[in-house]
Amino acid sequence: MFEGIATLKMARAMTNHAAERQVIAARNIANADTPGYQARDLADFHDSYDMPAGPGMNATRARHITEPLWSGGAPRMMAETTGASPDGNTVSLEDEMFRSASIKRQHDLALGIYKSGLDLLRTSLGRG
Repeated sequence: MFEGIATLKMARAMTNHAAERQVIAARNIANADTPGYQARDLADFHDSYDMPAGPGMNATRARHITEPLWSGGAPRMMAETTGASPDGNTVSLEDEMFRSASIKRQHDLALGIYKSGLDLLRTSLGRG
């Protein structure tokens, strides 16, 4: 019912993006001592949300989802370009802590947008 509301679709996409970034940050931290591991992150949300959609997914049945839940393609994985340690590892725990705080702010913003959209819908229905 609410799939066509652009604000809610964007909030959902922002939440999914924050969740994917948190998984990548956790993977970076877990591999902080792995020789040769390259730290990764996703492109900013505003860059990946407005990306043109790539080729669609194949569907073999009518009930399969053929498009992602948010516009644009999959977010682009980016390698970090910070200095490497002598063993070739580029993970900086300080950078990952700052990235985790940024991810939390992005997630909180998405939840705030979603809550505001639901409050607006409730008010328009006379239930707010």
